Amino acid sequence: MRGVFMLLKDLAEEFLFNCQCRKLSEKTVHNYRLQVGYLLDYLSQEHEVTELEKVKPQMIKQYMVSMQKKGRKAQYINDLLKAFKCFFKYLYEEEYIDELITERIKNLKEPKVIIQTFSNDEVQRMINYYSKHDYLTIRNKTILCMLFDTGIRLNELITLTEDKIFNDYILIHGKGDKERVVTKSPYLSKCLFKYNIVKNGYFENKTKKYANVFLSRNGLPLTHESIEIIVKEAAKACDVDSGVRCSPHTCRHTYAQMQLKNGLDIYSLSRLMGHESISITQRYLEGIRNTDVIKAGTKTSPLMNL
Repeated sequence: MRGVFMLLKDLAEEFLFNCQCRKLSEKTVHNYRLQVGYLLDYLSQEHEVTELEKVKPQMIKQYMVSMQKKGRKAQYINDLLKAFKCFFKYLYEEEYIDELITERIKNLKEPKVIIQTFSNDEVQRMINYYSKHDYLTIRNKTILCMLFDTGIRLNELITLTEDKIFNDYILIHGKGDKERVVTKSPYLSKCLFKYNIVKNGYFENKTKKYANVFLSRNGLPLTHESIEIIVKEAAKACDVDSGVRCSPHTCRHTYAQMQLKNGLDIYSLSRLMGHESISITQRYLEGIRNTDVIKAGTKTSPLMNL
């Protein structure tokens, strides 16, 4: 189909339809729609370009520069570029263009960001905060235990169903429609066992239409906001360090750093986290303090382990 005169807006719709066919998440498709739309608006308004044949790599670079001038962070601009590359890669593979327009456009250099996580003491206090014996309190405690002990994403926790929990592992349906397993420790098993007894008793005489592990008081799947509140309430009550962002995703960061500190190799951690590339997992190494590195190095000393 090379040489065919094509409108960018039509190609963008085709690209998004293809993303849906690939079963990408609704959030991913929504983000691609916005991000590609930003570029198309820029090309139309600043360069009067609405056809694929007129797009030049320099125009995309100029858009990135304009974002920098507006004060956008490098990570934000790189996320945009990632979407642009996916879009033009699709057009190249479908033979709408003869060369990959974005091939030589490089990412901006991002400053190293030390990920602030909960301390061991803060994790323990947050879990102990939910100490009552009613359904909602035990559910909330189990949610925290699940987040800290498996490192699963918020949406993975919300959509987790009862049939995915096995004796010593949990089957997670993750990003990109991919499945992976995470470990289920004896501690978490005990929490889940107690939670299921209370849950079954709570819903014994109530209608339960959903098989999600975690349900609201009315038997509905939990929302992102409700779990955010569970984490923030515990963190606030336990006077967590003000430099730590109190969110479910920080629980995931905490899980990763604790696993590394406890000696898990980065390759295994990458699989447990469901990362596409080990380079993503390596970010967690930056947050490990020198004292922890020295302690780990001493523990694994070659001569001390002869």
